[in-house]
Amino acid sequence: METVSWRTDRIAQILPQEFFNLVDRNREHIRKTFPITAFANSDLEKTEQFLTQALETEQKKEGYYFYLRSPLTTKLIGYVVVKNISVRTSKCELAYFIDMDYEGKGIITKAVANAVDFCFTEIGMNKVFICTSPVNRGSQRIAEKNGFVKEGILRQEFRNGYGEFEDIIYFGLLKSEYYNGK
Repeated sequence: METVSWRTDRIAQILPQEFFNLVDRNREHIRKTFPITAFANSDLEKTEQFLTQALETEQKKEGYYFYLRSPLTTKLIGYVVVKNISVRTSKCELAYFIDMDYEGKGIITKAVANAVDFCFTEIGMNKVFICTSPVNRGSQRIAEKNGFVKEGILRQEFRNGYGEFEDIIYFGLLKSEYYNGK
């Protein structure tokens, strides 16, 4: 596997144009599995609104955003979001995508590992979960490489970017499993 250097930036360092460019380059690639992000960033004005809302969400501690950047080109190459945070049940969801040109290089696997660590150590979650499409084998491998356990299939749980209902595979990782696996 080719080693590619990258860094993580937080939302305050992200310009609307560069996030729009990342989504636009990958629009067809993410439309099925990231329909809200694809739609909400269909033009630069919508991207500005999307990032403003994301910043407000992070300030309220209702979600956290991590943007992956190539230090060589300075272009954004991926995105990880901590969402659906439940303080009551102490769990949250991770969602992510990587630019098609950077797939298979281990970047998103490591970025997910960093986000998992953030969830357990910084925001005190007891469980982190990932929901993925049954056909998205790459995302399933990322979950498995990070110690997540396949807990089941939720039938017709998700409406994809084409308006079709899809099953999702639910992966979970408990804090105790995370610390025992380190």
